Formats: sequence, C-alpha cells, structure tokens
Amino acid sequence: MSTPTVSAARTARIVGTLTPGRPAYRALADALRLAIADGRIAAGTRLPSERELTASLDVSRTTVTRAYAVLRDTGYLTSRRGSGSVASLPSGSRVRGAGSLFPADPGEGVIDLTCAATRAPAGVVEAYERAVSQLPEHLAGAGYLTLGIPDLRAVIADRYTQRGLPTSPDDVLVTSGAVAGIGIVLRALLGHGDRVVVESPTYPNTIDALRRSGARLVPLAIDPDGWDATESARTIRAAGASLAVLIPDFHNPTGALMGDDARATLARALTASSTIPVIDETIVEVDLDDADPMPLPFAAHDPRAICVGSSSKSHWGGLRTGWIRAPKGTLPALVEARVTTDLGAPVLEQLVLLELMRAHPGLSPQRRLDLRASRGALADALRTHLPQISFRMPRGGLSLWCELPEDVDATSVAVAAEDAGLLVAAGPRFAVVGGLDRWIRVPFVLPPEVMVDAVARLAGALESARAPLASGRVAAPAANLPDASGRRRPLVA
Repeated sequence: MSTPTVSAARTARIVGTLTPGRPAYRALADALRLAIADGRIAAGTRLPSERELTASLDVSRTTVTRAYAVLRDTGYLTSRRGSGSVASLPSGSRVRGAGSLFPADPGEGVIDLTCAATRAPAGVVEAYERAVSQLPEHLAGAGYLTLGIPDLRAVIADRYTQRGLPTSPDDVLVTSGAVAGIGIVLRALLGHGDRVVVESPTYPNTIDALRRSGARLVPLAIDPDGWDATESARTIRAAGASLAVLIPDFHNPTGALMGDDARATLARALTASSTIPVIDETIVEVDLDDADPMPLPFAAHDPRAICVGSSSKSHWGGLRTGWIRAPKGTLPALVEARVTTDLGAPVLEQLVLLELMRAHPGLSPQRRLDLRASRGALADALRTHLPQISFRMPRGGLSLWCELPEDVDATSVAVAAEDAGLLVAAGPRFAVVGGLDRWIRVPFVLPPEVMVDAVARLAGALESARAPLASGRVAAPAANLPDASGRRRPLVA
C-alpha cells in the first residue's frame, strides 16, 4: 500500500492565515503540530514536499524547511526513505485514550455523558404489551429466525424505500444491534491483514471491532464540519482497501451530514478502487431540524454499499435490535457469517421494534422536541460559560464535538471532569491512529437543566486541568486503566 498523502492545497486550508507577530516558520510549525495532534492530518500521512507547500502557502522555502525541522525535532514529523516527510506523534501519545475513562457504575449525582443515547420513549411499555400478545404465534417454532421476523424486515425495507432507496424485505437481515451487524459484515468480507478505510474521528467500538478482525486501518481525516470530498476520494483511491466504513449521516462524533455531491464523489472513488462501502446508519433518523430533505442513502450512489442500521438511537438501546440492508444476492454470505456466532435476534424485542416502527419509523415528534431543547440548552450554556470552547451546531445527531483551548489536554479534562462528577469521552478515544488531544464529545441526551449543570462541571474541570499544565507537570494518561474498584472501564457508546 502506498503511503497516504495530504495535498498541498488541503494543507494550506488547514494552516489558514499564519499568526502575525511571530516568526513565520514557528507559526507554520505550530499550525501543523495542532493539525497532527487533532487528527486533521492523520499520523502516517505524507505531507506535501517543501516545494509544493511553499507554493500553496506563498511563503519562502526557508519558512517551510525550518517549520518541518521543528516538527521533526518535536516528534511530529519523521523522514522515511521513499516516503518523504510523514506526520507522526511523539512517543507515548498514541496510548492516550486507548480505552474508555469511565467507571462501569456511576455513583449517585454523577452526570454520565459517555453514552450518546436516550432513555426509552413514551409508548415502549405499551409496545411490549402488544408484542407479548403476539408472541404465542411464534412459540411453535425453534425461535431462531436467523433472517428476522418477516413483518419487521418488511417495515425496515419500506423505510429504505421511503428514503429513496428501493428495498425488498429479502434484502434485509435483522441483527442484534449495529455492532453485531458490523461484526457480521467483517466476518463475511474481510480477511486478516486486509486494509480498511475508516474515518478519524469515528465511533470507538467500530475501531475496536476492526482491530479485533485483524484489519489494517487507513485513516480518512474528517474535519469538524465534515468531509473534504476531494481529499477523501484521494485517500480512498490510494488505500487499496477491501472495505471503507463510513458514517455519512450525522457522523459520530462530529454530527456532520454528507451531502449528495460528496456521496457521489466518494462513491466514484470507491467503485474505481474496488472498495466496498460499509455504511453505518445508526444515527440517520436523528434529524432534529428536518427543514431540508435528507440526502439519499449512500447505497443510492453506490449500489454495492452494505448499510448497517440500529434502533438504539432512534428508539431505544435496550431493544438490542438492528439490521443490515445488503445488495441483491449478497445476503446468503452474510447469513453464513452470522450463524457462526449468533443464530438470531430475540423474538420479543423484534416484535416490540415492529410496533414502535409502525408508529414512528424514526424519532417520535416529542423525542425530537426534547432533543432540540437539550441541544439548545447545552449550546447556550457553552457559549455563556465556556466561550473559549468552539463547536459547530449540527442539524442532527446526539452530540456536540467540542474543541478545547490550546493550553489544555482532552484526557486531562476528562479525568478532572470525573473528579467533578461528570463523565465525558476525550477525543483520543475516537482517533484511529492517535491525536484529537483537544477535542471532547458532549452528548445532549439528558434534560436541559442537566446539560446546563454538566457545563458548569466542565468549566471547573477545564480550570483544574490547566493547573498541572501551567506548572509544567503533565497529567498521566488514564486510559485503559481499571478504576478504584479494580474493574475495567467500559467502552464509549
């Protein structure tokens, strides 16, 4: 595989205007260092040549040469024979955030924002009651229903058709959640050592599943406001990957929504490189503003795409029910891969989801209003009490992706927040190859007054995290360590 590259044009956009009043080479080195640490330029990516970057930035060759030298001296750039100058992270940086930071059982009074999911909506109890009344007709069989209950497969297929992707129930496989669905796809299509393009940042459990499968991960950098379609297409074409795992709909954690033009651009690159897209649609129904039509499903642009969905964000995580929408003729291979570890999703929960989707295929109107209120309360509190934190207001999804000031580290903030009774996920947990040290994900899934309280605790944590940095001490990484009780800390959800 050729070394991933970042173009001079994109590097210039990332750098922006160099800070006046200081040596240009130092300003350039700092801008590139932050971009590498934040994951906008992924570790392992070849930077433009000095000549190319000189032309794109309209600075002297000496400025770029000295900036690259500073980055090499500080561990953010390495020189490889035949690969030029390659972005890297200083020794020890990658272990930060390798695991989750949070105790398995939050104590009383703790605000837990490690999970971007909501409580069960109104009507779940009634849906269970109706489902139980239908259960007897399924008791005569073995109960495995490996493909899923036919009526539920039909409702899921109808929803895809409504979204602009004609789908038959025969294209749908009901799974035990989206993570299980991703696992089925990986077992069916991925060989040990195969390359997989995966966004960075992205959903941590996907990263873990890919690593457990033996995949070699190729990071595709995502900006806070979404995809650079041209650069993403270049990464895909150069990767020589078997699969690409993408979250185009309210991306987790950034909340970005990929437009139809970008989807078409990436679809062409995927087709040209014979890379199969695996599309995580877990959050596609969490459209909070819904003023404009949603883009077409990615599979409408690339018919080879395998779509993985879930009821966990649109309805309730406790159902542990999801699905795969597969291209024509590919479902048998997925079923064969499924039965090696899982013979079918629970029948009762499938019946419950069927009831809920018949009432509301996505979010209920009340749930949408609740999430809007919580999103607004969180955003207002951040603007009022933590104006030094920047974020983009997403159209949908369940989180704000928040950029911290330059003088603080996300892992240190997360540790300090835990001491203040607030559990949040630091940016490195979402990184494929390290970085994202100045980002945290803050889900707006709790009531507005709780979100305001969370911001107050975050403000205190920010000041606490600054203290050791100001004194020259570095907080020890807390990732992947047991808590005080000796228990391993759980994954971020």
